[in-house]
Amino acid sequence: MDLYFSPLACSMATRVALYEAGAEANYLEVDPPTKRVLSDGSDFRSVNPIGLVPTLRTDEGVILTENAAILQYVADRFPQSGLGAAEGIDRTRLHQWLCFIGTELHKGLFVPVLDPKAPQEAKAYVLARNLSRLDYLDDYLKGRDFLLDHFSVADAYLVTVINWTMATPPIELSKWPNVKAYYERLRQRPSVAKAVAEEFELYKAELARKKAAA
Repeated sequence: MDLYFSPLACSMATRVALYEAGAEANYLEVDPPTKRVLSDGSDFRSVNPIGLVPTLRTDEGVILTENAAILQYVADRFPQSGLGAAEGIDRTRLHQWLCFIGTELHKGLFVPVLDPKAPQEAKAYVLARNLSRLDYLDDYLKGRDFLLDHFSVADAYLVTVINWTMATPPIELSKWPNVKAYYERLRQRPSVAKAVAEEFELYKAELARKKAAA
């Protein structure tokens, strides 16, 4: 399978999940400004017209988009990994957390704050309105190691999103001690540590390219 990604973007969650599952994949880096696949210069939009990562091409050639859907596919494709959840309420809980992370944290909180073109007034409004999502998460994580009763694709997504606090000074994790402890604990997990280290090096290379092109 082929995973189209950009360094330290939300696509890193799928890398974590694939590493956790011990699955083989081709990792194809997409340059965010140009939407070019770096390995061959092809137009990523010919694969995903919206131009967003992650995008996954399965072994059967099916193109999948949207983080929550791709993560659920990985969990189902590699059931021995334990990344998913059993049918019934447990699977619904997994879906609930994937939706919460994608909607309330990823798009609702972090994307506006990370946007360099967003006015400061808009960022202040988002912070005032949506930091309560982290209050909710902090309360939920008290006494818990994971979002479910085991490491799942929801944790792969959440640790990826929380990792963005490195670039969002207004969101200081010390204000949410349970979230901070969760993040620091998961950063030590081999699949997460490997993914972060590899993508951080690729991110530095990306910054160097931008500097050279300026």
